Amino acid sequence: MRDLLSRFHESIRRSLSRFLHSLHGRRVHFVYHGGYEYTIGGIASDPLRAQRTLAYLLDQGLIGERDLSTPIPASLENISRVHTPAYLDRLDHTETMVSVLGFSITDEGWQGLIDVQRLMTGGTIQATRLALRTGCDAVNLGGGFHHANPERGAGFCIINDVAVAIKRLRAKGYQHRILVVDLDIHDGNGTRVAFRNDPTVYTLSIHNETWDDRPAVADSTIALGPDVDDDRYLEVIRRELPPVVANHKPGLVLYVAGVDPAADDQIGNWHISDKGLLTRDRIVFEQVKCDGRRVPLVVVLGGGYGGKAWRYSARFYAWMLAGEEHDPQEDIDAIVRRFRRIENEAAAGTRPRDSAWRLSDEDLLPGLAGAADSRILGQYTKVGFELQLERLGILNQIRAKGFAAPTVTLDTSELGHTIRLFGNTDRAELLMELRLRRDRIAVPGMEMLYVEWLLLQNPRAHFTADRSRLPGQEKPGLGLLREIVALLVLICEQIELDGIMFVPAHYYMAALGHRHLRFVHAADAAAFDAMQEAVNEQGLADATRLIEQGAVVDKATNVPIKWHAPPMVLPVGRRLRQSLQGAGFEEEYSRLRSQVCYELRHLS
Repeated sequence: MRDLLSRFHESIRRSLSRFLHSLHGRRVHFVYHGGYEYTIGGIASDPLRAQRTLAYLLDQGLIGERDLSTPIPASLENISRVHTPAYLDRLDHTETMVSVLGFSITDEGWQGLIDVQRLMTGGTIQATRLALRTGCDAVNLGGGFHHANPERGAGFCIINDVAVAIKRLRAKGYQHRILVVDLDIHDGNGTRVAFRNDPTVYTLSIHNETWDDRPAVADSTIALGPDVDDDRYLEVIRRELPPVVANHKPGLVLYVAGVDPAADDQIGNWHISDKGLLTRDRIVFEQVKCDGRRVPLVVVLGGGYGGKAWRYSARFYAWMLAGEEHDPQEDIDAIVRRFRRIENEAAAGTRPRDSAWRLSDEDLLPGLAGAADSRILGQYTKVGFELQLERLGILNQIRAKGFAAPTVTLDTSELGHTIRLFGNTDRAELLMELRLRRDRIAVPGMEMLYVEWLLLQNPRAHFTADRSRLPGQEKPGLGLLREIVALLVLICEQIELDGIMFVPAHYYMAALGHRHLRFVHAADAAAFDAMQEAVNEQGLADATRLIEQGAVVDKATNVPIKWHAPPMVLPVGRRLRQSLQGAGFEEEYSRLRSQVCYELRHLS
């Protein structure tokens, strides 16, 4: 019942948010393309940062389809307005690749990176076009390649999208002054160099260290060094930005809103809190709009490294739209909604990146030629399953962890249907092993997707004091459990199964999934809640060890409680949800929970 009410309230909240935003929200244009989801190993960026940000804004009802625009790649004509012919000719050279990335990759990977930056440059062009045409603000969910200057690329930046967009505007006759505010942790040196002799384009960059100290006629270049905190950062922004806006009087502002100043950024060396980042963004927005100015603001994504970077961007955009603070999160339900949206786009033929896979789409459909026992669950061939992993961005997340060529294998022997995912084609590094079967017995009247075994591991990672080994682990986790569970939910929906069933071998497995999974039996739910209450002050690893060592005892009998691997389910179909939320289950749970009381005792 609690789960049903929670889902109902969440649905009502999102609907109300959409309605209120339609009445009072600000209009902001967003530019996005499925092709933005590209990565190469060796760069700690999240390939799904833009997708996650967009999904959150759509989920919250803050934007709709009318607010989205799809870019086209920037033309070489526009790129050539910034970058010299000699530099563009050198893009085919290995030494250019190495100077930009710091290491060598395949020609295919390098060309893919050029293509995605060209596409995102088209996105920044599109954002400036929309902002000036409508007078509204615009966000490109990509871009910010500010290290590329006219003669060379650097720091993962090949094409300077901001400079290209500005040069294109000038070529089209736009004459007003332009301000570039760059608050990425890294120096916006390439943009500054591109306009070093142009007094109509002012570049303000506040960063950790300066990459290029050549002077420009209209710039503020401020290096703060390492270990900057909120107070120092915000004090400098409040001091430097207002006079620049007042004196330069821009007709358009481009904001490189990099979130790599965040304290948890994987490559940054500052300590800016989430509140500090949002305050920074608000200062920029409010300065651009102060004193009745109606200056259009164009925001590009900029830097941000690690799985949490998207949340800082989403928080800013949500505030831009709604004028209130949000706390973006991505749980399994949110991932499922994001995956459903991707699948719907693919089915409708509106997802451009799927064109290369169209010959394989039939592998997702039932009743096609081929022996049933060669398909996982009688449904998916290897190509069909790999297509879903690719389409949903899971393989891109694997690549971002440094595994250049993820390889999928299927085993449909009598031992069970097993999917294995390896890091490379040599199959030396196992990342995932998933064994599945259909089950019509475990939950009477229901057909379940039974997960007999799931291993997710990163063989290149190491256990640390903050990430200790859990029982049963040989290697640290892969960090993709929620995405794999969301994929299994989609599979249940596609082949009309009632839910996912799982038997947690250890306490921590049940604790990790307890928010979404339900126990099949009320007695198991009551016992788990009592156990969780007894160890609630322990970390997950310690709690699991204590339980397995017999340190949790029944207060009524003084008998140690052993973990007995109770079955859990994640309801997908309506029938199973109703069965588990019925009055009989709740009454039995309440009766048993009042009788069950465990406590943690010290071991001698």
